[in-house]
Amino acid sequence: MRQFLSGIALAAVIATGAVAPAAAQNLFAPVVYVNDSAVTRFEVDQRMRFMQVIGAPDAGAAAAEQALIDDRLRIQAAREIGVEITPEGLQEGLDEFAGRAGLDAAGFIAQLESNGIEEGVFRDFVEAGTVWREVVRARLLSRVDISDAEIDQELQRVIETPIIDRVLLSELIIPAPPGQEAQALQLGERIAASRPTEAQFAEAARQYSATPSSEAGGRLEMLALDNLPPSLRPIIAGLQPGQTTPALPVEGAVVLFFLRDVQGTMRPGAQEQVLDYMTLRLASVDDAASLAARATSCDDLYVQAGPEVAPQVQRQTVSQGAIPQMIAARLASLDANEAGVVPSGAGADLVMLCSRQPALAAQSQVATTALPDDGVEAAIPQPQADGIPSRDAVRDRLFNAKINTAAEGLLADLRADAIIRRP
Repeated sequence: MRQFLSGIALAAVIATGAVAPAAAQNLFAPVVYVNDSAVTRFEVDQRMRFMQVIGAPDAGAAAAEQALIDDRLRIQAAREIGVEITPEGLQEGLDEFAGRAGLDAAGFIAQLESNGIEEGVFRDFVEAGTVWREVVRARLLSRVDISDAEIDQELQRVIETPIIDRVLLSELIIPAPPGQEAQALQLGERIAASRPTEAQFAEAARQYSATPSSEAGGRLEMLALDNLPPSLRPIIAGLQPGQTTPALPVEGAVVLFFLRDVQGTMRPGAQEQVLDYMTLRLASVDDAASLAARATSCDDLYVQAGPEVAPQVQRQTVSQGAIPQMIAARLASLDANEAGVVPSGAGADLVMLCSRQPALAAQSQVATTALPDDGVEAAIPQPQADGIPSRDAVRDRLFNAKINTAAEGLLADLRADAIIRRP
């Protein structure tokens, strides 16, 4: 349901009655068998209507048939491991789905029925999705793990990604006078479903758009994202350059936008780093180089230094700008748990990098060895910048992405193993 724009948009789609005509003959004839479970022409027609109502990006007969095949496989996989949906669980799923359109289940079903879509279509759709979640939980949950390193990498990516604040859009506004709303929506959906290039979108704008910008292929000047209506901002922000929004029903029109380019601003402090590192003063460069070659990690440095020297090791976590220049220059070339040598007078400093992270991602509590207070807390900028997700939020995001990928893989395996045939 990635194309669910809002309750208002969905309700508007439902109200237009934008559905495909039903096949006039052989409605109940099987069109495909999935492990001997028949999918009928009537089911395909009903699912196609349902997909059009909920704004699916591809709501043609082929997509509806494939969706029904996949649902059969999901249900069969659930039965194989004894998963069944309870009446209470089904009702909860119906209410949750209908709530995305600002309706309860009964109201949503009534809207569907008014457009010739049977209640069972909605129930079957929700049942398949609900039991599939249980199948995924039972078969895949234990296989998905998110490491701290993955969280650190994702946090760094978020921090170093510019905040989008300006966009270059093209618009296509299709008039929808009273009585012609359904036709305008169908046209807009066809254009969006074709995934037009910039040139194709411009041609469609010149042909169908009812605004002065149509002469320029719908091209608009650079806009501040904050100048767009609040309901439109997340839709535009969710696009990549070269993508088109779904058809958006508004009063008297259907609107599409094509994102040509974006501009953004780096977060303040995004390039600043906090380094966790160790230093140890030794008598000579050779002594420092020998110990650096033996130590394999920050924890191992204490072991390799020996009980008499280990207490002299200094470990601290500080902002990059607060590190002495020679040591900072040496740390710049090191990876985590890698050591180097900095000559200092007649002796030398062994320098080992334990970790580096963007200052904005640094946590208020940083794990260190059992050393005296080294001012770690003072090294972390406070408060953290707005808009940076917590580690728990990042972990959840990465987990969802991995489990969804694994679920798609499982469904692909079910398709490969199934006997799918036509009459």
